[in-house]
Formats: sequence, structure tokens, C-alpha cells
Amino acid sequence: METALGDGQPSRTIDINRIVEMIPHRYPFLMVDRVIEVVPDRSAIGIKNVSINEPFFQGHFPQRPIMPGVLIIESMAQTAAVLVVETLGPSAEGKLVYFMSVDNARFRKPVGPGDQLHVHVHKERSRGNVWRFRAEAKVDGVLMAEATYAAMIMDS
Repeated sequence: METALGDGQPSRTIDINRIVEMIPHRYPFLMVDRVIEVVPDRSAIGIKNVSINEPFFQGHFPQRPIMPGVLIIESMAQTAAVLVVETLGPSAEGKLVYFMSVDNARFRKPVGPGDQLHVHVHKERSRGNVWRFRAEAKVDGVLMAEATYAAMIMDS
């Protein structure tokens, strides 16, 4: 499905079937369920539906289930990987993306079962196979976490 953003840029919705074609992650480590907006070479918004059935809730923490912050960061990275593939095209599908750095990570509020995480990713720059992003994770419009990070795209 294609829509137009207010600035005239094209935007697409990407479902889970297409996401698994684009990036190599699989359950239980697939941390993006849908991308509701993607503007190639600029930005993307990914959705992670957080369910009590997530395997990490068995130990983090059974009495007060909280999505681990590192998995929120992983959701940001996977949303960025979809943006990279959408930008570079089919030749980038299935390539591995390695973290190089995570900076200024802040966790504002806990994310738990029943939350729908909206991951807003913005490309800051890219040079060769190295990309830098800024991301925010929100639930119901409330900022839950944020970070900037760099990643390197590699052949699998």
C-alpha cells in the first residue's frame, strides 16, 4: 500500500511477510511486526506488538513483565534494516547488519505486555556500507526509549 506524506514523499506499508524477505531475523528474535511508513533514504516507522507470550517475559520479570531495553534497541535496528533494504533495493535483501555503536540510549518508561511499540527511525547519514540512525520508541505517543546507533551492512 502506498500513501503520500505531507511533504509529498512516497510512503509504503510493509507487512510481516515482506519483512522476513527483507531481513534475516526470525522468531523469537524478530522484533518488528509491520512497517507502517517508510520513506526510502530518510525514515521508517516500525510496529512491535508486545505480547505476554514473548519468551523473554518468562525471566524478565515474571512478577512484573518488562521488555528488555536491549530488545527495544534491537527493534530500532531491525526497523532501520528494513529502511536500508527499501533504500538499496533487492540486492540488499537478506544481508546482515552489524551494530558498530549505540550512543545516548535512554529508557524513559517500561514497555510491557499489551503495548504496541511504534519505532520511529531517521537516517542521519550513510557512507559506503556504514549507516547512522536516530530512533525513538513510543507507546500511545509517549516516549519510552531513544538512541542513536551506527551499523554496517555486510554480505551474509
